[in-house]
Amino acid sequence: MLFCDIPLAARIERAEARLLADGAACVARRLGTDRVFSQAVAGGQAAFTEPDSPLNKVAGLGFDGPVPEDALSAIEEAFARHGAPARVELATLGDPALAASLTRRGYVLEGFENVLGLRLPAVDLPSVPDGVRVLPSSADELESWLDVTVTAFLVPDLQGVPSAESFEHDTLRRIVADFVQAEGMTRYLARRAGAPAGGGSLRVDSGIAQLCGAATLPDHRRRGIQTALLSVRLAEAARAGCDLAVVTTQPGSKSQENVQKRGFSLLYSRAILVRTP
Repeated sequence: MLFCDIPLAARIERAEARLLADGAACVARRLGTDRVFSQAVAGGQAAFTEPDSPLNKVAGLGFDGPVPEDALSAIEEAFARHGAPARVELATLGDPALAASLTRRGYVLEGFENVLGLRLPAVDLPSVPDGVRVLPSSADELESWLDVTVTAFLVPDLQGVPSAESFEHDTLRRIVADFVQAEGMTRYLARRAGAPAGGGSLRVDSGIAQLCGAATLPDHRRRGIQTALLSVRLAEAARAGCDLAVVTTQPGSKSQENVQKRGFSLLYSRAILVRTP
């Protein structure tokens, strides 16, 4: 079992902040930098890309000293200008004083998400099931990959604690199309009996393999698609020199169950703290 101390959590959260910054930069290339807010703050990152985007949040705080009050005020004002709530994803291994400060500022606990990790190279990876094939998705397959992953994401498995967030199909598709162009990101498409069945992505950042956005179409669930996507991405991450793989899930979800069966350990949770403008 992998134990997570504060330095390891800080390493993961800094990679998460860089991922958010890169994702926001990808959206800015489409919309223009004047319409996208992205700002580094106290070792973390704040971003607003467009209304109802999953990238509208603050990540990575709590590991690089106190967050200045004026910096928090500026971020809150930036979100308020867009009519959006300020959403902070705060690791439970971060500075507890920050959670207390945010609560005093009117932030409300909305939910949690779990961060799980696995040392690489992984041992005893399961084989890809018969009839299932997972390959990197080429540029000319982007639309097919989006069809699969966005559709599957919007029909979540009902196991576990549901997310408090919901997204419109067109908005999510635009954001995901931008997001998967971030530096170090590779898309993977899973086919079952030749038909597109699921998709996922992998981002390599300073020795960390970030397993992003895996989803399976409802008709293909419980057929080993997630196992196949996981095995292929972990093997590729090890070949790329990563020493750690991380994945974020909803508490008690099927995704969490799947990765724990494959050796991932629950490292810490993130509290979702939201301040309405």
